[in-house]
Amino acid sequence: MCLRIFCTFAFLFAATALLGQGPPRVVAVSIEGEIHPITVEIVGHALEQAQSENAAMLLVRINTPGGLLDATRQIIQKLDASPVPVVTYVTPSGARGASAGFFVLEAGDVAAMAPGTNTGASSPVMMVGQMDQVMRSKVENDAAAMLRSMMSRRGRNSEVGEQTIRQAKSFTEKEALDQKLIELIANSEQQLFQALDGREITRWDGRKVTLRLAGAGITETKRTLREQVIGAIADPNIGFILMVLGVLGIYVEFTSPGLIFPGIAGAILALLGLSSLSILPINWAGVGLLALSIALFVLEAKIPSHGMLGVGGTISMVLGALLLINGPPDMRIHLSTALAVAIPFAAITMFLVSMVIKARHNKVLTGAEGMVGELGVAQTALEPEGQVLVRGEYWDAIAPSTIPAGAHVRVRGVAGLKLQVEQA
Repeated sequence: MCLRIFCTFAFLFAATALLGQGPPRVVAVSIEGEIHPITVEIVGHALEQAQSENAAMLLVRINTPGGLLDATRQIIQKLDASPVPVVTYVTPSGARGASAGFFVLEAGDVAAMAPGTNTGASSPVMMVGQMDQVMRSKVENDAAAMLRSMMSRRGRNSEVGEQTIRQAKSFTEKEALDQKLIELIANSEQQLFQALDGREITRWDGRKVTLRLAGAGITETKRTLREQVIGAIADPNIGFILMVLGVLGIYVEFTSPGLIFPGIAGAILALLGLSSLSILPINWAGVGLLALSIALFVLEAKIPSHGMLGVGGTISMVLGALLLINGPPDMRIHLSTALAVAIPFAAITMFLVSMVIKARHNKVLTGAEGMVGELGVAQTALEPEGQVLVRGEYWDAIAPSTIPAGAHVRVRGVAGLKLQVEQA
């Protein structure tokens, strides 16, 4: 009897465990656009999510032209240390895993590509200017050593992989498979899971793991609000435009106090622009040129330079924008963006500054100072005091000499509530 009860409970426990286990889960994260520090955060949170959900695998989708080498190193370190198996996948068709993207592709326990994709061209690019031969050799040797270490641990062809650095070679998905740079070509993620189901892989620490992906479901990475906002505006071109629009809005608020909306909108846009640019390496020479450009625009409205200061400010802003980001060409502000922003900004700023300066030189129309120079009519004879009509208002007035009633008078000053006038 006791044995029967024990067997019943054991069966129910096993059945409950099997039902609770359910189909395997795959956490997926996408690396799109340039690789920068926010990408590191996104991948890090994806790894944490995969571990907390006891996922069978982390799928890293890749579609990137490259990015910052330091950020790429951090991503590789996180993928290497992942307790969850990592599969990197260049997708969809037409995507690329170029430059830094090739390093991320090779960081996976299994590397795969979709048909119609390409990878490679991993030669490091100098942030500013040209590298001399010694510096290029140092940078290339460092990157090549990191790549050889990753590929040799995963049994891939590190010699061919190194050619993507030394010779900037690129490979289609078929060439990459033939050269043993990747393990699989898959038309879709489900086909990829089918090919991986039951496959034994060797982790970075030498452990053997068998993937169980039959009927696997995909869970997309949950991005934080910061990652969503910064990811959407991480393009330096967008960040630069937001920052310039923000500065313009704040300036309008300062020149026309009380409008409120331009100040609020400008502050928000400026902060968003600064947040976007803050995740990228900044060149302070570019910052200095941008500050100089604003100073030149202000001086153009104050000093008659026949447009020379304005032209100098525009050139300074364009150069400042081009030099603002220390990064590879794909991550810098484009010349077309710099011109499209600098020229209208220069025109608007100089127009606003000139309007402010003209307004300051205009005659005061309100208060006591606004009465000086106004014309009126003597309502009574001024001997020397009497009453005058100025601006439709009756005022007590005093004159240096007698003025008959009905004569025209001009205000010379204001003493308390009494006007000082003379005959016009």
